[in-house]
Amino acid sequence: MLLGSPLTELLLLAGGAALLYAGAELLVKGASDLALAVGLKASTVGVTVVAFATTAPELFVSLLGAVTVSTDTGLGAIVGSNIANIGLVLGVSALIRPLDISQTVFERHVPFMILAALLLVGLGWDGQIGALDGVFMLAVLVAFTAVVLRRVQQTQSSISAAEREGMPDARLRDAAFVVFGIVALVLGSQWLVEGGQSLLSAAGFSDIFIGLTVLALGTSLPELAASVVAAIRGEADFSVGNVVGSNIYNVLAVLGIVAVITPISVSADVRGFEFPALLVVTALVVGLMSRGKRISRADGAVLVATYGGFIYLLLP
Repeated sequence: MLLGSPLTELLLLAGGAALLYAGAELLVKGASDLALAVGLKASTVGVTVVAFATTAPELFVSLLGAVTVSTDTGLGAIVGSNIANIGLVLGVSALIRPLDISQTVFERHVPFMILAALLLVGLGWDGQIGALDGVFMLAVLVAFTAVVLRRVQQTQSSISAAEREGMPDARLRDAAFVVFGIVALVLGSQWLVEGGQSLLSAAGFSDIFIGLTVLALGTSLPELAASVVAAIRGEADFSVGNVVGSNIYNVLAVLGIVAVITPISVSADVRGFEFPALLVVTALVVGLMSRGKRISRADGAVLVATYGGFIYLLLP
């Protein structure tokens, strides 16, 4: 079998998909059991541990792309990934099972997701996201982390002695599930990205198109796998918290770090189409969340259709 042949790339795609499924199962099972053991809500674990873990592929792709290829690839991956997280990940999860939105996520975490999208568009509107912009993004990330930690402290302090007695013990096996699940998700997404990128590059597609489609979808697959498995298991808080947290980390952590290392150029095409698209899908999902604090199956269909329209308009 020749290295780089279409068959090799297809095998990478298949192997990556299998690893993603296995990793998602392990991660959701381990994280949910650990959350119960330490008294945390599933939404808090989803918006922190699971979201940060599933953001690892975006960080890997963006840093590698910025250093070795171009910042177009990394920026495209982040913008496209955030759009995919909302349209595809939440949409598909809601189609499987309607998603209830917790008050904590809607009131404390969703505003940071909105702020992250506005910051990205505002800071990049002059055509470049520089080192100072990156530092500002990281400062906002620190503020978000402080809000989450304060909520964790409040949750912990409100647990009564009787409730603590009835909580299951934290097991090493659950921690191992989380670690192996994260490794499988990152490796699986990497295989999918490598396979898809090679096939599109050989077909002559541009870096920004590859970033906005295959890399964005590929790096969103951990979120998709984790959220779908969580929806099937009835863990809606994980699905929603995972997407909200990932969209926050993608912008504030990933682009913040990349911008500090090297300036990110923002083309006129990105400002003219991709940035407005990100704002539209963010406003759409917030509007859907605010109606009854849930995302119904009909809402899920709207989100998936919106993502399909975005991909269609991207096609050359």
